[in-house]
Amino acid sequence: MSRAGTVASRGALPSASVPYRTIGPFDELTLPAGLRAQHRLKDGTWGLLTLSEGSLRFVWDDEQGGADELTAPAASVVPPQVLHHVEGDGPFALTIAFYR
Repeated sequence: MSRAGTVASRGALPSASVPYRTIGPFDELTLPAGLRAQHRLKDGTWGLLTLSEGSLRFVWDDEQGGADELTAPAASVVPPQVLHHVEGDGPFALTIAFYR
């Protein structure tokens, strides 16, 4: 299923969280290999992936599993310590903001 808008399938950003770093924008050519591979955010850090163009697949690699098919404009909330990765071959543009 393709989704536009904010996807919070694993929780919402805590109300008191504040952004401290943003990376990107990345596209299908510049997306770092580390984001395409399984990884997790450190304890206490939340992520907000914002897709401004195109589409990509956000895959949850933990025991619960699943995937979110994102179509711009879309955002996905990523909680701390949850294994995940992104997949995207076609044109897209994304940024990731980190909150604590």
